[in-house]
Amino acid sequence: MARTAVLQVGDTAPLGFFFFKPRICYAGMPSEGVFSIARRGWDWPHLVYGWNLYFPVSQTEIHLDGTRIVVQEVTPTEIRLQIG
Repeated sequence: MARTAVLQVGDTAPLGFFFFKPRICYAGMPSEGVFSIARRGWDWPHLVYGWNLYFPVSQTEIHLDGTRIVVQEVTPTEIRLQIG
């Protein structure tokens, strides 16, 4: 079941419905035609690592860790996603 997530720069959302699922973070737009999503690899209080993934603004579908993500709208400060 897909759910909508609206993320401001720095906000996170889980890729699944369970606690142990990985999280993504909206990292903004480094240039006019590119947006970035950070995939958080390991998250423990005060210890976090991850990596940035870059996509063209025209890309509307992303598959990450077996989860389908549909990008509905992206601006420099906000992204609207359907996750699942």
